[in-house]
Amino acid sequence: MAIKKIAVLTSGGDAPGMNAAVRAVVRTALGRGVDVYAVYRGYNGLINGDVKEMNLRSVSDIIHRGGTALYSARSPEFCTEEGMNKAVDTCKKLGIDGLVVIGGDGSFRGAQDLCRRGVPCIGIPGTIDNDISCCEHTIGYDTALNTCMEMIDRLRDTSESHDRCSVVEVMGRHAGYLALNVGIAVGATTILVPEVPYDFERDIIDRMKKTAATGKKHFIIIVAEGIGRVEELAKRIEEETGVESRATILGHVQRGGNPTVYDRVLASRMGNYAVELLLSGKSKRVVTIQQDRITDFDIEEALKMKKSFDSELYRVAHEISI
Repeated sequence: MAIKKIAVLTSGGDAPGMNAAVRAVVRTALGRGVDVYAVYRGYNGLINGDVKEMNLRSVSDIIHRGGTALYSARSPEFCTEEGMNKAVDTCKKLGIDGLVVIGGDGSFRGAQDLCRRGVPCIGIPGTIDNDISCCEHTIGYDTALNTCMEMIDRLRDTSESHDRCSVVEVMGRHAGYLALNVGIAVGATTILVPEVPYDFERDIIDRMKKTAATGKKHFIIIVAEGIGRVEELAKRIEEETGVESRATILGHVQRGGNPTVYDRVLASRMGNYAVELLLSGKSKRVVTIQQDRITDFDIEEALKMKKSFDSELYRVAHEISI
């Protein structure tokens, strides 16, 4: 079947670089003579018909912007049979022959459901957590790393000035990739991640005391969101060490900001590749990057994969942080 019309949407949590991916999808498709529609506010937009035809200028000056120009929203209705049928009806009504979905695991499950109902879909991984198992780097991850590093560097300035301990929570409910790499970049004394069980006395208090014995008087503890309880940790640290301790939750500032060069280029490559897959008759695929090569996996296979945690990097992080 010849592809004449495609649509693109962003879903789930926003990630810097999503706009670059949207731009690449639109420009690639139009350049191949294919009409392109933007679906606003994720799967909600597909259900409600919040769809607009795009032209070359529709995506001008968005490559440098964070967030998503197509907006995003959670869609409980899409999880129902009625909601999915409404989304399929929108595609049929507009004559959409394929859909590019930019988001995370939840977004890909939605794309999987649409594929099963006859709507060809290609997924592009956009999430700052970098927790898509088949993909080495997701869109937004590099920008989030740099944002966290810059924010924590600023916290370090005031921690050093007051001989404090800063306990900082970064995003990563089920994955510690962001925490681990940021922790190395800022020279954290301890990094706590969901993948590695920790002991409060051994991994925090003892490490702080050992470091203090060498003359250091300020400390940074990085905590992944999945560990949580940073206020409680800061209180316990101060009680046991006598070091004034402050908790900081970086929160949604990690999602914002202009995407880095890496994320803009990665997103552009992935958006271009996604359109090529649709035009070649492919469906139910996730675009990924492996060893700097853009490739693709079956969505069902991708959703079953488990991403390994770099235990060696975790070891290095703590060996060099004393």
